[in-house]
Amino acid sequence: MTATVQKFIPLSVPNLKGNELKYVTEAIQDEWVSTAGADITKFEDGVKKYLGIENACAVQSGTAGLHLCLRHFGITQNDIVIVPTLTFIAPVNTVVYQNAQPLFFDCDNHLMIDISQVESYLSNECVIKNNETYEKKSNKRVKAIIPVHIFGDCCDVKKIMEIAQKYNLFVIEDATEALGSKLPTGEYAGTVGHAGVYSFNGNKVITTGGGGMVVSNNKNVVDHIRYLSQQAKDDMVYFVNNEVGYNYRMTNLQACLGRAQIERIDEFIKIKKENYHLYKKLLKDKKGISILNFSVGDNSNYWFYSLLIESGNEQTRDSFINYMNKNSVQTRPVWKLNHTQKPFLKYPHMDCSNAEKLYKQIVNIPCSSNLSPDDVKRVCRLIVDFDF
Repeated sequence: MTATVQKFIPLSVPNLKGNELKYVTEAIQDEWVSTAGADITKFEDGVKKYLGIENACAVQSGTAGLHLCLRHFGITQNDIVIVPTLTFIAPVNTVVYQNAQPLFFDCDNHLMIDISQVESYLSNECVIKNNETYEKKSNKRVKAIIPVHIFGDCCDVKKIMEIAQKYNLFVIEDATEALGSKLPTGEYAGTVGHAGVYSFNGNKVITTGGGGMVVSNNKNVVDHIRYLSQQAKDDMVYFVNNEVGYNYRMTNLQACLGRAQIERIDEFIKIKKENYHLYKKLLKDKKGISILNFSVGDNSNYWFYSLLIESGNEQTRDSFINYMNKNSVQTRPVWKLNHTQKPFLKYPHMDCSNAEKLYKQIVNIPCSSNLSPDDVKRVCRLIVDFDF
């Protein structure tokens, strides 16, 4: 008798059932496929309209967007940039690209950077001289903070902006996971800081395959970032360049996907919200675990769902991940904490004990916008059957 092969349920994959093929086909027929073409502008306009913001520049990736922001704001060698330890590695890498120093901070119980710890550091361990903030022990300039909106939840970026104003810091919002999420005050994540960055990687709420977007309320910021992203060309005919630039522009084909995706973003978020609440309902009586709440509630885009294993036992976490994978359901732990990553061991970090605790507890479970209620029920049956 042939065994039944279980359907594989991935963690997070694209939903490409709209106008993607139509727009891509039109671009190929028109032979606009590279880093020029009307679809790039149309996609930028679509994102601007959705966010209610006036300035946006499409780039190759969220990482490229973060790097361009650091470059624009003058982050340079030995400057200190405040970063969370619990985040994807990209924002930390971009700090190092600029030969600056990342300084790692702990997270709160919603996985966001610990703002009280940041405030305490700036108040007690730094001094303001000539309108700039310097760390007392190293005399290095503290220049910026990169708050990351984790899994579609939101930092209190309003509070961060107040702190930044007091200490003359630039705030670069890493909203790569939070397109469509809103602060309690109604603004979209990514639109409050001096600049915000989104990602359209294949696992994000909307995708361009790879790609990103930089937004800002300041036109000069986005104009300069667009200039830098196109090799800093001052003259397109005679190839005059007055700054070092980058090949960081989005392609027209990627933008075709983005145009179709942004048309459906509200639909995607609605599905993700419904699946999240179905998970909560089906798992509410399971002992030993819980689904982490979003601090902004229904203002979230519900990008990733976090299963919290209450025992905090790393072996239990890993056994559960292996069990789910053997049953054709993809899960993953939260990222390895950045202050423990080999490339960053030489950099200082604050007390990160809460992040270290949560690192052992969090497992991400399937959350795609094409995940069906039956898929959610199957995942939940497996979770219920596991002995935590």
